[in-house]
Amino acid sequence: MARTIAKDHDQKRAQILKSAAKVFAEEGFDRASMTKLAGECGISKANIYHYYDSKDAILYDILDSYLSTLRNRILAVDTGGLPPEERLRRVIREVLRAYQGADHEHQVQISALSALPGDQQDEMRTYQRDMVKFMGDCLREVAPEVFEGNPDKLRGATMSVYGMLNWYFMWNSDADAQERDDYADLVCDLTLKGLGGI
Repeated sequence: MARTIAKDHDQKRAQILKSAAKVFAEEGFDRASMTKLAGECGISKANIYHYYDSKDAILYDILDSYLSTLRNRILAVDTGGLPPEERLRRVIREVLRAYQGADHEHQVQISALSALPGDQQDEMRTYQRDMVKFMGDCLREVAPEVFEGNPDKLRGATMSVYGMLNWYFMWNSDADAQERDDYADLVCDLTLKGLGGI
């Protein structure tokens, strides 16, 4: 007879993923053990294996859940009718807001994505490419004359914006929503106006 799924199955999986992201971020994916994960989750190692058959499967689920949710949130930003500069500002703010509370997942993305098999890395990079393209479209709308016929410059500018955003957790992990909005505005002003405009 097939084993029935507990009512709190999804909740426990989410708890495992959150705890595992913390362990992977702090210990490193390679050094983290299932015993350590079980201890962080407050459950037995056997119970973890009821939900995941390997550490690799947990890593995949952390990154797939985090990046797909992040991608969907950013691409869903309502920018209809906004002028290009305000559209960019709103998108940059939403990126930092979406990062709030997900510092461990974000750090795992940076440090452990390469531990996934190639086909799974490709899935994660599809999410990342969608977000890069969306930000790039915002930048191109602000200054079409700068980027016209120069995709390398557009990519460089886009990745520079993400670079300013992606490492924010390193020096201000406890930032609240207002602090994140303020920093997002700083990034936007730097991008649009340079140092003379901040």
